[in-house]
Amino acid sequence: MNSEFKKGILFAFSAYILWGILPIYWDLIEDIGAFEILAFRIILSMIFMLLVVVFTKNTAPFKRDVQQLITNPIQLVAIIVAGYVITVNWGTFIWAVTNGHVLQSSLGYYINPLVSILLALIFLKERFNKFEWIAIGFAVIGVLYMTIKVGVFPGISLLLAFSFGIYGLIKKIVPIDAISSITIECIVTAPAGIIYLWYIWQQGSLTFGYNSSSFWLIFSGAITAIPLILFSAGARRIPLSLTGFIQYVGPTIMFILGVFLFKEPFSMDQFVTFIFIWVGIIIYSTSQYIKIKKNKNPAIN
Repeated sequence: MNSEFKKGILFAFSAYILWGILPIYWDLIEDIGAFEILAFRIILSMIFMLLVVVFTKNTAPFKRDVQQLITNPIQLVAIIVAGYVITVNWGTFIWAVTNGHVLQSSLGYYINPLVSILLALIFLKERFNKFEWIAIGFAVIGVLYMTIKVGVFPGISLLLAFSFGIYGLIKKIVPIDAISSITIECIVTAPAGIIYLWYIWQQGSLTFGYNSSSFWLIFSGAITAIPLILFSAGARRIPLSLTGFIQYVGPTIMFILGVFLFKEPFSMDQFVTFIFIWVGIIIYSTSQYIKIKKNKNPAIN
């Protein structure tokens, strides 16, 4: 197992652990409107990332990456699309959590790895052995079981899954440094956030500064950017399909928090889904371990 592959796994796991505990943060600021939170999140993320570029002495690489994008319109468009796709994901998740749709949010992040695998098969031509297909089968059964038992079309779940899956695919195929990429994405989406805040201020519906949650909202930039940096760095070092399975860490943490911290009911249907998915992960992880033992460079499928 080469060092870049190890780093990729570490970065990806760290990102998904941080994403998994995000509901705790959103619970602190739930009395602020979801789209106002999103607008501040975009703007503060841009400010945080620009500070990261300066204080980590990444100014020169950042300028080089910007010049590369300017000379490559396809990559530039891809990064812009990535910025707005992840913004859709952010907005959907914030709205869902603050409006009592934690179950659909969790389901969305369980479905997302399947979307990542589908995208890997279609666009990156990644191949799977029979054990990996069995693992995928268990995950599919688990997600379908939960979807059917819930009895509601999981529109929120599907939007979360596909938006993040597409974002991950773009990060995989655009060779831009993680810090530069996230910074550029924040810059191109910041105008939308500014326009929205100006609009609600004109309407007299801006809540920032008028309640105790405003203090916690200040940290949304860092809380947003750090996991994205880790995810971007990880996605470029490991197969998209492996990234997809590691993502099960996020919704699992959300379920644990929901049961033990937020005291949400944990039904037998959720438990059955949980078992199916973790059996799939165990099979897939075992398959990856065997592959690594046989191949000194498993990062190349």
